[in-house]
Amino acid sequence: MDTKISIKYFKYIFLAAILLSASASAVYAAEAPQIDKADTAWVLASTALVMIMIPGLGMFYGGMVRKKNALSTMILSFAILALISVQWVLFGYSLAFGHDIGGVIGDLRWVGLSGVGQQPDADYAATIPALAFMIFQAMFAIIAVALITGAFVERIKFSAVLIFSLLWATLVYDPIAHWVWGTGGWLRNMGVLDFAGGAVVHISAGVSALAVALVIGARKGFGKHPMEPHNIPITVLGAALLWFGWFGFNAGSAITSGGLAANAFVVTNTAGGTAALVWILLSWYYKKPSALGIATGAVVGLAAVTPASGFVTPMAAVVIGAVAAVICYYAMLFRMKRNVDESLDVWACHGIGGTWGIIAAGIFATVLVNPAGSGLVDGNAGQVVTQLIAVVATSVYAFVVTFVLAKIIDATMGLRVRDDEEAVGLDLSQHAERAYS
Repeated sequence: MDTKISIKYFKYIFLAAILLSASASAVYAAEAPQIDKADTAWVLASTALVMIMIPGLGMFYGGMVRKKNALSTMILSFAILALISVQWVLFGYSLAFGHDIGGVIGDLRWVGLSGVGQQPDADYAATIPALAFMIFQAMFAIIAVALITGAFVERIKFSAVLIFSLLWATLVYDPIAHWVWGTGGWLRNMGVLDFAGGAVVHISAGVSALAVALVIGARKGFGKHPMEPHNIPITVLGAALLWFGWFGFNAGSAITSGGLAANAFVVTNTAGGTAALVWILLSWYYKKPSALGIATGAVVGLAAVTPASGFVTPMAAVVIGAVAAVICYYAMLFRMKRNVDESLDVWACHGIGGTWGIIAAGIFATVLVNPAGSGLVDGNAGQVVTQLIAVVATSVYAFVVTFVLAKIIDATMGLRVRDDEEAVGLDLSQHAERAYS
């Protein structure tokens, strides 16, 4: 009898243990981060879209220079794609998104992507693998560095570009990315709204381009001899690739495949189209609407809406694109009148466009689009002040550090090619190749 009772109770205990184990497993599964396949697919597709912007930028820039410098200009974007891809994996990602050090920079615990794997990181992207978020952000770092090259084309040493790019990504881009996007970053803690990189990418690259241009000086014959674009169709094609890739740039920054991504996609297209139309009207007023002008206008609108794309409505995007076209158009004229050879107007298009975009996010952000962003239209006037602080901080830091970097490189290895190398063209003098036989 005692034996039967013991067996009976043993059965109950065994069943209870199974139930408790199953219950514990269910709780653990509920608490553990879950990968969403749709989100992951969208972010990986967006990563590919942003990647195509990099050779697109090379084509956009390459068509605007003289024929003897076409290849050397285009190859800069490809070389930076290779260089910063490696830098980001080795230590760039850790500096930008690693555990916070004083709100200024990330630590080095993720060097070589140690600890960055197939499981989500709840701090940044809770529904996709950490590796997917990492490679998506890598493309932003690459395009930011590549944008600057428009400032010094046709006269810079290829070796100097590689050294400058590595140092700039490490000392300028990575810290600013941490300020704005990194957990614990001081601008993020202030509540700055920068959905896809108005301050992190466009302002930092734009003001840095101006700094390098001031250090390296003008091209030989600038202002005296014509330096017309040699192949505008290539530039237009490059602009089209940029526009195409920008959907991944902005809509991918939602890190989900839902409604927020759709909103960012629509406002991106709307702002780009509006800015292109306004640029046509401005060009028509002064002269004639040019293909180069229309392409430039579209890029300006896309740059301006970038920080606001996840916070504003399509009608706000119309205003953002229209205003961006006007202020960037006149910024370009101002640069020309000052006789500054910032060759392909990175500052006027991206620096000024990004500045307006950051401010516009503070004006037009609404909780109707994204509960995480509320601006002046929602009665939150303080957001504009926060956005202005971000503009000033990123502009000053990027300009000063870039100016010092350029000075140091110029004093040590030299930024410029020799006069005879500049005269023959960088395609031959730097790469021993011709873009056209």
